[in-house]
Amino acid sequence: MITLLKALVAQTLGLTFTITLTWMSPALFHGALRLALAQGIAAALCSGFLCQPYWWFPIHLLFLPTAIAMHTLQLPSWLYLLTVLLLALVFWGTVKGDVPLFLSSAIVADAVAAIIKRENAGVFADLGAGVGSVAVPLAQHRSLIVDAWEHAPLPWLITVWRCRRLSNATVKRASLWGCVLTRYDVVFAFLSPAVMAELGEKARREMRPGSLFISSSFPIPDWEPESIVQIEDRLRTKLFCYRV
Repeated sequence: MITLLKALVAQTLGLTFTITLTWMSPALFHGALRLALAQGIAAALCSGFLCQPYWWFPIHLLFLPTAIAMHTLQLPSWLYLLTVLLLALVFWGTVKGDVPLFLSSAIVADAVAAIIKRENAGVFADLGAGVGSVAVPLAQHRSLIVDAWEHAPLPWLITVWRCRRLSNATVKRASLWGCVLTRYDVVFAFLSPAVMAELGEKARREMRPGSLFISSSFPIPDWEPESIVQIEDRLRTKLFCYRV
């Protein structure tokens, strides 16, 4: 609710700022699209001042211009409802501060598989598994037990379908914060900087001594990684490996 309130405040401040500039310089901001772009930039900047997660920046930037563009196209009303429904199913809980959907590459999955083999791990958890980009390839190695945790309905359903023939994989539709990490030899997460400090505390508190926590792309503050694996993919992903 606080995140949603901040979004509303950012949009309101952006609109107020744009109206003020329009009143001061009507010629500069003539035209609906130009006004919408100015409002989007102002709202996005306000979002930063309000310390919202960075993925809100493009949402604020594009919200009003997109609304005006959709109104101009005169699309049927059911299409808007369908779009909102699909977005809700994919980004379930994001407005409450949850992490949005991030997808890992096949190269990342291969790198995690190599780490698991080196660790001789038997039980693995993927926190925020999305559509199973990492969990599914790992579960295809029958010697590994895989738990995939995903809260958003549509990504969860896709992962369930992809794991339907894998008896060693369990897909749990639940928040990662409800996952007790004690049983896992290796835990993997590709989340966001906003939650890494809290997740690091959870890992240190719950994981067994000697187990391994892997964070894709985002390090855990105040925890020195045992190693950092550089992935040669398009995003130049780094895997931060933390020994508990």
